[in-house]
Amino acid sequence: MKAIIPLAGKGTRLRPHTLDTPKPLIRVGGKPVMSYILDDLIELGVEEIVFVVGYLREVVEEFIGREYPQIKAHYVVQEVQDGTAGAVRLAKPHVDEEVLILFVDTLFDADLSLAHNLPPDWAGVIWAKEVEDYQRFGVIVTGEDGSMTRIVEKPSEPVSRLANIGLYYIREWELLFEGIEDVVRGSAGPGGEYYLTDAFQYMVDKGARLKTAPVGGWYDCGKLDTLLETNHHLLQTTRGGISSEANLVDVTKEGALRIEAGASVRGASIGPNVTLERDVVVENAVLQNCIVGRGTTIRGCDLHDSMIGVDSRVEGMKGRVNVGGYTEIVGKR
Repeated sequence: MKAIIPLAGKGTRLRPHTLDTPKPLIRVGGKPVMSYILDDLIELGVEEIVFVVGYLREVVEEFIGREYPQIKAHYVVQEVQDGTAGAVRLAKPHVDEEVLILFVDTLFDADLSLAHNLPPDWAGVIWAKEVEDYQRFGVIVTGEDGSMTRIVEKPSEPVSRLANIGLYYIREWELLFEGIEDVVRGSAGPGGEYYLTDAFQYMVDKGARLKTAPVGGWYDCGKLDTLLETNHHLLQTTRGGISSEANLVDVTKEGALRIEAGASVRGASIGPNVTLERDVVVENAVLQNCIVGRGTTIRGCDLHDSMIGVDSRVEGMKGRVNVGGYTEIVGKR
């Protein structure tokens, strides 16, 4: 089994952090978003992945080559942002067997081993999450057997509450690419984009059965507010803890935290939901619901719901800040 991971977007909702860091490499819970996905794929036994790159492609390729040398990686460039179908279409020369397709705007708790155990009468799996605010999503309408019949984008009526989360396994990969070609021959949607979900509809209309499968959790990493929520989930489950190599003096701690090796915290109140990466310095400060990148210094601040990039300095600030890497911001003394 191979995998396709589209990565070409600019991540504008996470600026300024994505000005020099591709969105998939933004860190949450002390780890790049994409690493959670890649680690799951490696555990599943996937060895070959097609990465659809574009914005800051050199950074992505260098990271994968350095951190995941065991992956046989192919890179294809999406020069024009023409949608999800357009992105996956570029991977076709490298696909000759069943395939997983994963979009890395989100993290998920999903049983990917279903791809190995799917009965032969199914053409693939679309993972979905039941939501209350169905109007915000593309939702999957299913038949009595749990198969997809159609996907409706942002419905005004509750035709379904199963949100499409961007995680797919396709056994009948040739029919998928046939569907993609049919989609791109038609009219583009808003913004000149072609949608992968229309290719799934083509498959269904040709008689393929796509199974819907639930996920236990679905965590958005595409904008600051939801990234902080995802950080909170990770700290409460698998990524929390205080390194024995961190130096804490006169510190009040509350709730789930991640404080990494080399961090120095003095005279501070930290938490809940705070990640301090390696070599961060915090002095005389209050931090709640914050992610602070490695090597950054924070002094005399009272911050909440904030994200601060690597090797920055923030002093004398109160409230909420969103600061990229290699930045200095100093408030009134």
